Amino acid sequence: MGYTGFKSFTIAAFSLFLTFATLTAFAQQEEAPHGAATEHSTAGHDTAEKEAFKPGDAILHHIADSHEFHFFSHKKSDGSEFHATLPLPVLVYSPQRGFSAFMSSKFHHGHEMYNGYKLDHDKVVAVDANGNVDESVKVYDFSITKNVSQMLLALIVLVLILTSIAKKYQKGQGVTTAPKGFQNAIEPVITYVRDDIAKPNLGPKYKKYLPYLLTVFFFILINNIFGLLPGAANVTGNIAFTAVMGIISFFVILFSTNKHYWGHIFWFPGVPLPVKILMIPVELLGVFTKPFALIVRLFANMTAGHIIILSFISLIFIFGEMSQVAGYAFSPVSIAFAVFIYVIEILVAFIQAYIFTVLTAVFIGGAIGDHHFEDDVQAHH
Repeated sequence: MGYTGFKSFTIAAFSLFLTFATLTAFAQQEEAPHGAATEHSTAGHDTAEKEAFKPGDAILHHIADSHEFHFFSHKKSDGSEFHATLPLPVLVYSPQRGFSAFMSSKFHHGHEMYNGYKLDHDKVVAVDANGNVDESVKVYDFSITKNVSQMLLALIVLVLILTSIAKKYQKGQGVTTAPKGFQNAIEPVITYVRDDIAKPNLGPKYKKYLPYLLTVFFFILINNIFGLLPGAANVTGNIAFTAVMGIISFFVILFSTNKHYWGHIFWFPGVPLPVKILMIPVELLGVFTKPFALIVRLFANMTAGHIIILSFISLIFIFGEMSQVAGYAFSPVSIAFAVFIYVIEILVAFIQAYIFTVLTAVFIGGAIGDHHFEDDVQAHH
């Protein structure tokens, strides 16, 4: 009972830290650039006029890619701001200006230009001497952004975890003796993917595709979990990431096809001729909708969770603009719902990794197919 209570307290404390990080980040959105004070009204107003909070812009900004990791901001007593950030390398090439490499801190959170470039909505653009965007200069951005760096970190973690466990099996641990330590946690997952995903869908050829399925499952899972950390990037909520994962699965499916698969696509057996002609475009379209479903499902589900959490946090500022009392009064409700959705997101991280893996196995299994029964039926006819 005490252990369950400790786990619940840990989740709540971590979620509150996430909320604090989000609150301070949103607070940054309300401040004017360079930490300058907002414009004072001239008549009848003693306080500075504040810019209206835009929840849509704030939410999209926080789920988008960036050239730095931003954890929180703190306004000092002198009015200046302290930003707890981790700058990342900016690598840009321009045919007119050549190659440039520097840290994103040179942009001072998008407020300054450097070496003829500046950040415009988290995109590196070329500027002239006056700071205006120079459309005549073409910019190719190869920067190590937040998504890229976190994806590389997830890849390193994946390799370290699986290679360390593989070495234990090579030494006989888990084979001649019981598994120990972290191997105890990973082995049931590997066994589950093998026995409940690979074998039922791929049959006797499951060993050929098991390494790919395990890689997909753990890579997506690690990125999903990393995306729940405060200040981290939502990599699996980026359509470019899910598109690459879906395209790789698409090619794996295509290279697994045989003549029976394409026979069902272009000339479905046992169906009248007019229906066959109608079925050809439908079946051919299905070849492309399968990876598209993988791409959109993972992207939509992982993005939706983050948007819901940020939406609940945004309600604090929306009510706060109506009345300061309303903002404070609604804060516990908003935080409670955000914590609840955050706990659900932990479950969704595992579910989405499972769904992507199992659908990939199903699609590959459909491409391979077991057509012995069909061949027997046709032989009897």
